[in-house]
Amino acid sequence: MEIEKRILVVDDEEDLRDILQIYLSEIGYEVLTASNGREGLDVFLAERPPIILSDIKMPVMDGVEMLRQIKAQDPDAEVLMITGHGDMELAIESLKLEAADFITKPINDDVLEIALQRAAEKIAMRRQLKAYTENLETLVEAKSARLVEMERLTALGQAVDCLTTAFLDIAGDVRRGMEYFNEVPCFVSLHNRQLQVVATNQLFSDRLGDMVGRPSWEIYTGPFDNPDACPAGQTFVSGAGVRSRETIRYKDGQTYPVVVHTAPIRDSRGELELVLEISADISEVTRLQEELRTTQQRYHQLFEEVPCYIAVVDRQFRITAANRRFRDEFGEDAGPTCFEAYKQRQTPCRDCPVTATFEDGRSHQTEMMVISHDGRQRHLLIWTAPITDAAGDIRQVMEMATDVTPIRQLQDRLSSLGLMVSSVSHGVKGVLTGMDGGLYLMKTGLRKDDRDQIQEGFDIMKLMTERIRGVVLDVLYYAKERALVLETVDALSFVNELALIIEPRARKQGIRLTRRFDDLADSIVADSVALRAALINILENAVDACAADTSGRPPEIVFAARLVEDEQIEFDIADNGPGMDADTRENLFNLFYSSKQEKGTGLGLHITKTTVQQHGGHIQVTSEPGQGSRFLIRLPRRPDTRNED
Repeated sequence: MEIEKRILVVDDEEDLRDILQIYLSEIGYEVLTASNGREGLDVFLAERPPIILSDIKMPVMDGVEMLRQIKAQDPDAEVLMITGHGDMELAIESLKLEAADFITKPINDDVLEIALQRAAEKIAMRRQLKAYTENLETLVEAKSARLVEMERLTALGQAVDCLTTAFLDIAGDVRRGMEYFNEVPCFVSLHNRQLQVVATNQLFSDRLGDMVGRPSWEIYTGPFDNPDACPAGQTFVSGAGVRSRETIRYKDGQTYPVVVHTAPIRDSRGELELVLEISADISEVTRLQEELRTTQQRYHQLFEEVPCYIAVVDRQFRITAANRRFRDEFGEDAGPTCFEAYKQRQTPCRDCPVTATFEDGRSHQTEMMVISHDGRQRHLLIWTAPITDAAGDIRQVMEMATDVTPIRQLQDRLSSLGLMVSSVSHGVKGVLTGMDGGLYLMKTGLRKDDRDQIQEGFDIMKLMTERIRGVVLDVLYYAKERALVLETVDALSFVNELALIIEPRARKQGIRLTRRFDDLADSIVADSVALRAALINILENAVDACAADTSGRPPEIVFAARLVEDEQIEFDIADNGPGMDADTRENLFNLFYSSKQEKGTGLGLHITKTTVQQHGGHIQVTSEPGQGSRFLIRLPRRPDTRNED
């Protein structure tokens, strides 16, 4: 599905706007431009381009605020942010506000084209899913309406019983009486006790010929065992109306199936005098039923094979239908509710799009982290659409979701690398300064033949070399997972060192740090550098939590470590801070999720979880609002590294 190739470029640098306009025009885009966020927002509201390419830092209104206001007006707009060196925090904020991507200066043509292609693919997918839904609803509604209309013809029996009473009054004038049925869209005939046709309506004459005076059974292909077996004959025998399916022959020789209803007409003495026979051609109904079955099969196949997850949910959040891909990912017995299928939780999700659609009848979009039946996390982009009944009331909501996990993983990795480059730049700058000092001392010592000064300069150079090595390993850690560097570590010395590192910061905040390292006289095998950083992340978060608590309780952190069964070691870090709600606990280890707002990057606990998993361990978190938090980390004392690369 081709999208409208219009793009809005917002940047306060005129030269850059001109260059981007030339390049984007060459690859087929109609380009709109603006020099700041306020002007860009005005152009967007007036022109509604599907893609916006904007700088972050601009006068009047910056790119982040413009992004926020554009998303409030049109959540489907795809906004790509341009960042310069040092803008990474703003870039991360843009991603949290649902920016499609960010591109660093100087802009690389290939990177820009790939980002535009990804944005175009997302827009096309949204529009295609919307078109599928609208076409499905429209076609099913039209086919159902036609089927209902035709099937009304087969319900003539109810009307016949009422008509016989009126026909009794006009039976004395048969010809005049039949005129009342000329507008009826079915075959109407009147039969006497000799089983002869005595009158017909106009449609009967036009299609079946002039049958007045002919035998009642002659229009049917039969065969009947005897004349009394025809519909009119059965009514004369039983004295009651009958309903049957027969085949009639048109005057051109063609045969068609009909539903026949008969009704007895009695004289003033109550004796059966005539039989009224009404037949409806059901060939059109049969054809429409078959066409509807074919349509239902076609759309069922579309429902099953469409390359996204589809679930139909009622007002109690129960899943009433799900397509094959949904069942494959979340299990055949997914549910019975959407929040159980998606997140294995017992209560509805906060800001649920299904709830919003039931409330306002509109389609809604959200991005959500879910868990598949095999325990894997998935980023889903979810759209909802109302399903209404004939009265227009919303009975169910359809959820359509596409897996954007690979895109988010790529964004996370790029963002993570960007943050690392920013921090590494400052680290390298400090290392270079230190190396300059070491070289100066060595040069001066050589000139003065001062061995102590030479040794001092050498020691500084050695220290700076070790720091460079650490920086390089950090970069490799973010660029790709690296193997653990395992060593035998004295457990008691290790945890006491961690406590000594965190104690000064806790003491400064007035927080009591309690150690519980009883019976820890043994060693473990671990990457001490990585594990130290992981545990310090948790301890520092505990300090921040206690410092933010306003309950008036004496703040305390309990740091415990113990050896447990099955050759494992357990680190237990508990605080009596403000605690966490369910949503915070669910997202705690997600990359770039932070409850500290602008004070946190969301990297620390993600790295901690990765490190613990690399050691073959796991983390258990328990926390409730107002009850503090507890992190329980259990690791094997000697990790199995046979599967390490």
